[in-house]
Amino acid sequence: MEPGERESAYELFRRGSRLLAEHHPGAAAVVLERAARLEPGKASILEALGRAYYNQGQLELAADRFRQIVDRDPVAHYSHFALGLAYRRLGETDAARRHLKLAVALRPQNEDYRRALGRLEAA
Repeated sequence: MEPGERESAYELFRRGSRLLAEHHPGAAAVVLERAARLEPGKASILEALGRAYYNQGQLELAADRFRQIVDRDPVAHYSHFALGLAYRRLGETDAARRHLKLAVALRPQNEDYRRALGRLEAA
């Protein structure tokens, strides 16, 4: 990239996703926030950003990003799942249960969703 050229939201998303996959959630969050400013409300960017915040332990920020997705797309099963996990770690058990149940209802074949709900119910 030439000096002065700006990265597109897509390039930033790809770079942030790569950083996230390489277990660098802090760096990923910085890059993904830049992408989010260029493409506000873009679900793929919000999801990756939510994952980066969750992996850093910034649970309220993570929950906010996943909540933005489910507010726009109530059948976004992964976002319900991730929001449920964030709420559980925040100690908001009722909200966690509600979102995990929605994730399971939307994708009953997903073992991860069912296990997370089962662990919450058993606790």
